[in-house]
Amino acid sequence: MNFFRKRPTAPLNPDEAQRKDGMKEIEPLHIKLDDTIEQIESTLGNSEDFVNREIRFEIDGMSMRTSILYMDGLADTKSIQNFILETLMSSNKHIEMDSRNVLDVLKERVLTVGDIADVRDFDKLFDSLLSGEVILLFDGFAEGLTIDMKSSEKRPVQEASGEAVIRGPREGFIENIRTNTSLIRKKINDPNLWLETFTIGRITKTKVSIMYINGIADEKVVEEVRARMNRIDVDGILESGYIEEYIQDETYTPFPTMNNTERPDVVAGALLEGRIAILVDGTPFVLLVPSLFIQFFQSAEDYYHRADISSLIRALRFLGFFLAMLGPSLYIAITTFHQEMIPTALLISLASQREGVPFPAFVEALLMEVTFEILRESGVRMPKAMGQAVSIVGTLVIGTAAVDAGIVSAAMVIVVAITAIASFVIPAFNASIAARMIRFLFMALAASFGLFGVLVGLIALILHLCSLRSFGVPFMSPVGPFILEDQKDTLVRLPFWALLTRPRFIHSHNSIRQRLNPPRKPKPRP
Repeated sequence: MNFFRKRPTAPLNPDEAQRKDGMKEIEPLHIKLDDTIEQIESTLGNSEDFVNREIRFEIDGMSMRTSILYMDGLADTKSIQNFILETLMSSNKHIEMDSRNVLDVLKERVLTVGDIADVRDFDKLFDSLLSGEVILLFDGFAEGLTIDMKSSEKRPVQEASGEAVIRGPREGFIENIRTNTSLIRKKINDPNLWLETFTIGRITKTKVSIMYINGIADEKVVEEVRARMNRIDVDGILESGYIEEYIQDETYTPFPTMNNTERPDVVAGALLEGRIAILVDGTPFVLLVPSLFIQFFQSAEDYYHRADISSLIRALRFLGFFLAMLGPSLYIAITTFHQEMIPTALLISLASQREGVPFPAFVEALLMEVTFEILRESGVRMPKAMGQAVSIVGTLVIGTAAVDAGIVSAAMVIVVAITAIASFVIPAFNASIAARMIRFLFMALAASFGLFGVLVGLIALILHLCSLRSFGVPFMSPVGPFILEDQKDTLVRLPFWALLTRPRFIHSHNSIRQRLNPPRKPKPRP
């Protein structure tokens, strides 16, 4: 695959370059506990949510002065009480030190917790402390222990609100990355499902993970994802949209070259096809690469119904996409330049409706489209209890009032309404936005050149789509370039027994999805 393109990266300043190369001087912990605590409090600005619980305990007759450090709200205080405080303050005099270090004895024979690691410098200490871990520091030792006791408070797993289905699983991702990875592993119980984690963001230090099935995913694509991740050098990552903009192939295009989803079953299906999932801590939206144009018209429910039903619904989505993109422009072109294409009775009716309208068809459509977009956006941003009511009532009232006032014709209101409804048929919200953006360009072409302008715009749009890439894969695959074997799940979906191989655009050594056994013949009745 030779389609990978190098993205320009901003030059790093000297301090950032030094940090990027791992050459920054590492500051070790102090031997005196008071000096270490003083530096921690000074660095945190004496923040009130920083907790320093100092205790003394004995082990093998030796008194130990210890500080238990954690951030209030990030660490689980009940676990600290049950598994650290009670354990250390209980009698440990019978435990013999031998020749081992005190910290080793604590890890192996005293502390009843699972994930324990050493900490010897301030960088690792602050990374662990601010991520919710508990730090144990001991007077007289220039090292400590980190214990993973992050708070378990999180949003419960619920149905994905943006990808509702009638038939299918109801589980949806949440903002916790570990919960999201576990939801995927429940779907794919295989040791070849590999997980790699990056820490991106100099200030936020956000955990970003990539998941793929080793042996199915193309290693070149996996390596390209790693390379693009490692090139990101920014202060913070707050949502997967940040990652999408940094690693996408094309910037100046209305069409998304990366798909996102809230559903674990969609991610599992993509992984089984050879794609790669990118998970970001703090958001329920998971990115899928490489992504193709055809995937934005596929829904998880397509694979839970029979093939004929899914194919019909998919055809309706394509029809809705073209209506959402070309509906107003076709109306403008025909009524302005090509009236001979309209039946006489309908032409007379349209002419009578437009008799008192002071604007041309293009301005008329532009007013209605902009008005509807404003109503749609206001309905999304308002509280749910009143957002839908305001958008529906506002559309009806404004449309009726505009027709009665003679500003727009009744036919134009119908065209705009059909166009708006058709845009909701597209499963992917970002693809729907692309159709809404291109709609205005086609309206201008139709008002200027009629159907000839619409045709030229379609040719330019197809050429643009064919020029796009998604991590080296042609965006219009398997239509352009045409791949006959992959047409089984493109415009229509054949039954599962016919989907024997994975998509050909995934250059994988393991292309066999299933092996078809000969069907059993029914036994004749006696």
